[in-house]
Amino acid sequence: MHEQKMQVLQTTVSKLLRRGATTNLKKALAKIHPADIAHLFRYFELPEQKILLELTPGLDRVADVLAELEPDSWPKIAELLDRDYLISIVREMADDDSAVFLRSLPQDLAEEILTQLHDDQSEDVEHLLGYDEETAGSIMSTDVFSLDQEITVRQAIEALQDSEDYEMVFYVYVTDEHNHLVGVLSLRQLLTVPPATKLADIMSTNVMRVRADMDQEEVADLVAKYNILAIPVVDDQGKLLGLITVDDVIDVMRDEATEDILRMAGTSEEEMLLGFNSLKIARLRLPWLLTTLVGGVVTGTLMWGFRTTLEQAIMLISFIPVITGMGGNVGSQTSTILVRGFATGRVDFSMIRRIFLKELRVGLIMGIVCGLTIALVAAVWHQNVYFGVVVGVAMVTAITVAACMGVLVTAFFKKVGIDPAIASSPIVQTVNDITGILIYFSAATLFLPYLTP
Repeated sequence: MHEQKMQVLQTTVSKLLRRGATTNLKKALAKIHPADIAHLFRYFELPEQKILLELTPGLDRVADVLAELEPDSWPKIAELLDRDYLISIVREMADDDSAVFLRSLPQDLAEEILTQLHDDQSEDVEHLLGYDEETAGSIMSTDVFSLDQEITVRQAIEALQDSEDYEMVFYVYVTDEHNHLVGVLSLRQLLTVPPATKLADIMSTNVMRVRADMDQEEVADLVAKYNILAIPVVDDQGKLLGLITVDDVIDVMRDEATEDILRMAGTSEEEMLLGFNSLKIARLRLPWLLTTLVGGVVTGTLMWGFRTTLEQAIMLISFIPVITGMGGNVGSQTSTILVRGFATGRVDFSMIRRIFLKELRVGLIMGIVCGLTIALVAAVWHQNVYFGVVVGVAMVTAITVAACMGVLVTAFFKKVGIDPAIASSPIVQTVNDITGILIYFSAATLFLPYLTP
């Protein structure tokens, strides 16, 4: 349904652009949600994107559209826009969005915009830019609603009614006179206690909080684990610095998941930034592809070592792709699950032994099922029961070993500090190809007298 809606919007906007119907296009863009306008940008070239941005009514809506775009598109669009217009847009953005946006731009352009912002906003944005990328401090909003612990519920409700300047108020954070975070209240609590009650008497002192230098992925894990809508950020002394809301956490989760998937594919998010630069993209993909190539050479060398067996029982060649392919698939499945487990915090090294034993059992079950199936196929196809036994035993062993290798290789890379999302898949595939060939031809050599006519 949504896809159909976007296709209709794309068709409508394209027609209006071609006709130069500026007035009608403005009216259309005024009715489209900023996130949908940002989605439409992917169907248009940069000059058309610039026109759409400039025709979107209201600087606040333009700022929302810009914030919804993919970060890799920001520098190109920023270079096309008039400087004063661009600065006006940044002024309308939330401080955390402004910081992320400026961080993506060339340094000279970012500094030019920063010097033109209002003093208060410039100071807040500069403060956020001072934190390392991908930390809690870099994605937090400094517009956090907090109240002093000594005020009453009545005063708190009055303050809430005047809190239009704050983007979202999910919880009421309570501080002491030195701005230390000392408690938290739900909005419901404020409405169910006597108006004269002090916040200090009803607040919960067990506040989930994060330090400004915590990795953003760890922050996302905490929000997901405890099902909270926002999490406060504090400094080393416990002073309230800002707030990370669930919308920012969703962006972090999406970006981290994308990064992991790209790494497992042997590339990185940098490839998206390179557009259609084939040479640079190939350079990103080559390292782990060459690892697989080396593994292929080793596999070929092993097959050459078993050439006598292969010469005497040429039918062995028909099941080489099946043995190596099945082992590789099982190993990749196990590796992918474990990588995701490490990434989400659901798996740690104290669980590796149990996971290994579980995958051993799973591999054995899958191996027996697949082994019996392929053994029957091999025996009927080549009219040789012993050949069926060879293929079946090789399949059972290859799948079981592959499941175990998926655990061991992934855990090893995690232990030595190499990102398993990058290294596990090609290494597991290569190792399983080698072990699969060894198992298959070793079994065939053992049964060779029964395989030859």
